[in-house]
Amino acid sequence: MTSRIIIEADGGSRGNPGPSSYGALVRDADTGAVIAQRGETIGIATNNVAEYSGLIAGLEMAREHAPEVTDVEVRMDSKLVIEQMAGRWKIKHASMQPLAEQARALLPRGTVTWTWVPREQNTAADALANAALDDEAAGGPGTVGGTAPQAPSAQLGWRGGASGEPTTIVLLRHGVTQATERKVFSGSGGDDPGLTPTGVEQARRAAAWLKRLGGVDAIVTSPMQRTRETAAVVAGELGLDVELEAGLAETAFGEWDGFTFGEIMERWPNELDDWLGSTAVAPPGGEPFDTVAERVAAARDRILETYGGKTVVAVSHVTPIKLLVRLALGAPMQVIYKIELSPASITTIQWYPDGAASVRNVNVVPE
Repeated sequence: MTSRIIIEADGGSRGNPGPSSYGALVRDADTGAVIAQRGETIGIATNNVAEYSGLIAGLEMAREHAPEVTDVEVRMDSKLVIEQMAGRWKIKHASMQPLAEQARALLPRGTVTWTWVPREQNTAADALANAALDDEAAGGPGTVGGTAPQAPSAQLGWRGGASGEPTTIVLLRHGVTQATERKVFSGSGGDDPGLTPTGVEQARRAAAWLKRLGGVDAIVTSPMQRTRETAAVVAGELGLDVELEAGLAETAFGEWDGFTFGEIMERWPNELDDWLGSTAVAPPGGEPFDTVAERVAAARDRILETYGGKTVVAVSHVTPIKLLVRLALGAPMQVIYKIELSPASITTIQWYPDGAASVRNVNVVPE
């Protein structure tokens, strides 16, 4: 039985920020044998986010494949991650703090040694990260690696065939509208603006990206005008029909529709504080995020039932897409405040028949 393990992890961004991925593996410290390994793309991110993602993946694999081991050494060529996790450097950047907390929650009981190594001594993890990016660029899923034979795990992004064929939902946010450009709240209960010329061009770029991706079986969309127009552009490129799915509509913001955040802060300061403090609170005359989460989950279930094992493009809005990512990750509701989604960006989630999910990318902006 393995008594000590080594986690090797790395991550990188081609652009910083740019297309990013991580690589991680778990070794038997005594024999050097690889117990599990994984490389996966994570969409547009920075080097530091990719490196932390590699650490988290390595800790997840260690928990899954060597849960009894309490003597763990983590080796990375990221001085920042090693020193922060060891507690010798403070974590000042807000985007790093939740990642570090997630990693700490995965730490095994016992001894964890944090070791910085030169890049040339971390080539295995680096190779996995680069292989994942190369795979995605070639039209693949952007995932490489595998594990020793054992039961599939809902904690792993890489899953074996025993889990059944996943349903892939490619979530596409609509292109920009005048409301987007003015940075005002635009929900499902107020005005229903269409795409601007810029928004149409963004939709065309997304459609071309999806055509290159290939393998799309169906298109569903929120019934709002901006999503229907975006979906129509995609449908024209892919030669598919479009089905409406009411559950993918944006949150109803009630009286806040058409106002900027600053204007809402001035007119409804107390209501805004309450809304930001709890996802169970609705804007005046609007809809709480908790209610949106329920209808979005129901929409997800309908899509899985109708298109099981297929690839579906779902055109939607910021809030529903964030909530689906949150649902896939099993994260608390507050995580939706930490996700950014650009207009006409793509986020991909795979859902397996046993209920497990794998987030393939987030906020990919086609060029």
